[in-house]
Amino acid sequence: MAVEKRIEERLEELNRRREQSRLGGGLKRIEQQHNKGKLTARERIEFLLDPNSFQELDPFVTSWAADTEQGSRVYPGDAVVTGFGKVNGRLTYVYAQDFTVLGGSLSEAVAEKICKVMDMAIKNGAPVIGLNDSGGARIQEGVVSLAGYGELFFRNTMASGVVPQISVILGPCAGGAVYSPAITEFVFMTQGLGQMYITGPDVIKAATGEVVTHETLGGAESHASMSGVAHFAYPSEQECLSEVRRLLAFLPQNNMDDPPFVPPYDDPSRTDDTLSHIIPDDLVKAYNMREVINRIVDDGDFMEVHAQYAQNIIIGLARMGGFPIGIVAQQPLFLAGVLDIDASVKAARFVRFCDSFNIPILTLVDVPGFLPGTDQEHRGIIRHGAKLIYAYAEATVPKITVLVRKAYGGAYLVMGSKHLRADVNLAWPTAEIAVMGPEGAVGVLHKDELASSDNPEELKARLVQEYRSRWANPYVAAGRGYVDDVINPAETRPRVVKALEMLQNKRDSMPPKKHGNIPL
Repeated sequence: MAVEKRIEERLEELNRRREQSRLGGGLKRIEQQHNKGKLTARERIEFLLDPNSFQELDPFVTSWAADTEQGSRVYPGDAVVTGFGKVNGRLTYVYAQDFTVLGGSLSEAVAEKICKVMDMAIKNGAPVIGLNDSGGARIQEGVVSLAGYGELFFRNTMASGVVPQISVILGPCAGGAVYSPAITEFVFMTQGLGQMYITGPDVIKAATGEVVTHETLGGAESHASMSGVAHFAYPSEQECLSEVRRLLAFLPQNNMDDPPFVPPYDDPSRTDDTLSHIIPDDLVKAYNMREVINRIVDDGDFMEVHAQYAQNIIIGLARMGGFPIGIVAQQPLFLAGVLDIDASVKAARFVRFCDSFNIPILTLVDVPGFLPGTDQEHRGIIRHGAKLIYAYAEATVPKITVLVRKAYGGAYLVMGSKHLRADVNLAWPTAEIAVMGPEGAVGVLHKDELASSDNPEELKARLVQEYRSRWANPYVAAGRGYVDDVINPAETRPRVVKALEMLQNKRDSMPPKKHGNIPL
């Protein structure tokens, strides 16, 4: 009886301690979190992961400062909840900063807990998701707290290109803390609550006199549309976390794994006659490239990335014939689809992400060139445009390119051309491949003739048509093998699907080296 009583007492103590850990900073703090319109760390994990799959780690870890500082309260688990579970039935590691415990501040213990799950993720080859809601470094622990951030940054870097890393900004994320999400593959933010900045409004005002709000400085809209730090922004935590689950469904578990194939309901052989008429008769008139994408991917399901940033180029994930693919495409509705600094960097990073995780790349091309102007030149369009060249050239995953309309000059080369090791290059009959547009070319080639003509407009129109017929068409490139075939636009989907099937066992490599020197 005595033995049984001792066991019962110990089980009661375990349950008491576990309940204390689950309460985090206590009921009052939880209520404050809810009053701000925010979920608690545990509620977020429960919403993100499959039901009843979460297995917590380190629920009884405490901060060393709580033991050494007089009057400090002990919080079992400290300011982060860590563990693993499943998303869509697949292993996923997760950590959620707990704002109810000392504002979610990062202590040595918090850093060690996060590092433990990150190490496990790398060893076991599974994604790691960080749910961020923290006031920053724990001031009471000084440099020890800063060292914790350094350990996180190191592991983010080691995990980069090994397992998918996703950061979700659900509250404040300031100072050095922002660099951990910045290294990860994707950053999600909630509108109105998620904030990221190096220095807050008070510091900026003291240093420069500039007055700015938290939201304007580092809110979701600012980072999704202006800085490009955030890839996704959603109005609620629930929608944000649901989209994280959707994203993971496209991704492999690690860099040695293949993306998850899903048998398609949408007929891989489906054609679409609308595509044959989507390009306007007026070749300088805009159209919506998203309509092209939606008509060729499985079930019209396209998860766009960076939708509000550098909108002259579109990037995102979809499936074709059940195969996950990354899509890079010009958007003629914005700046005529021209490549500028932001678009080049946006596309280059996405291409490198796809290559890291064995995701084939489909490129839809309608590019008039690089954006001219002193602003672009002085800010380094040469260097930033070179990043896109580098990304395509080094990528060894299957690369399929469809030339939809314009492909002029260096921009033709950059956008997944055969010369950068693309595997299958197709063109619509509307494609124009040339050093420059017909109007510009005629202006250079026939400058003197036009200047001396009695009717220069009529002469130029005739010369432009002759140039377009002779040079600015897909058959010149097809004649040299730079384009593998000129296809009926209606057949784009089945042609791409068959190319993906053919390329699924592709093997390619880079010359032996430590790593290249991309023009950062």
